[in-house]
Amino acid sequence: MNHHSKESKLFVVLGCFLVANAILAEFIGVKIFSVEESLGFAKFNINLFGIKGLSYNMSAGVVTWPIVFIMTDIINEYYGTKGVKFLSYLAAILIAFSFVVVGFTINLVPSDFWIHQSINGSDTNMNNAFTGVFGQGMWIIVGSITAFLIGQVADVKIFHNIKKITGEHKLWLRATGSTLVSQLIDSFVVIFIAFYLNPQYNWGWKMVAAIGLVNYTYKFVVALLMTPFLYLIHGIIEWFLGKDLAAQMMADAERK
Repeated sequence: MNHHSKESKLFVVLGCFLVANAILAEFIGVKIFSVEESLGFAKFNINLFGIKGLSYNMSAGVVTWPIVFIMTDIINEYYGTKGVKFLSYLAAILIAFSFVVVGFTINLVPSDFWIHQSINGSDTNMNNAFTGVFGQGMWIIVGSITAFLIGQVADVKIFHNIKKITGEHKLWLRATGSTLVSQLIDSFVVIFIAFYLNPQYNWGWKMVAAIGLVNYTYKFVVALLMTPFLYLIHGIIEWFLGKDLAAQMMADAERK
């Protein structure tokens, strides 16, 4: 592949969006927000498996994960499984590297003048805030990276299995279908590792199932809502590449 070709430039752009949004999701994911209240609704009172008072309290990482899965499907469409797996492994390595660097910086001795800062009129210990925001637990880090890799591999496999049946038609079916299954896996794997296996918490399987199902219903709806954006990006790429080159790349992707 010519490094100055349209194919190479497109791969770099798509890959950068995938990796950047995956890393962003890990770090902004420390914030838990209320979906209902953010949309102006009262919190839902959901009861599942004997767990009462559940609502849609989501990690802020869900803001960028849909972009990751769209990039995954687009890259899969034009570059095949090898392209997606390469970028997925690269993203996982860079996420792990990011946490190593953050762990190192947390242990640096803070400057005296920086520790106490006034934020919105309130005295804030910046060192504690930095540690609280960036210092995620090892179980959460391992769970998140594991869930990401398993979800990506599942997405790739399901995408191509559906494409073998539908051919070049029904992009929405293979893209949305593969995303829905990979998101299902992701929703439960990360919770299982981070909270069920983690001895710091005392979560039983009912809690894991209830929280995982609530999280997945949110991701299910978002995946459906993102379908038009998938076609929009697909159209922009076809315009950039030209119909002949786009068709050739998709045909080549089937053999990779």
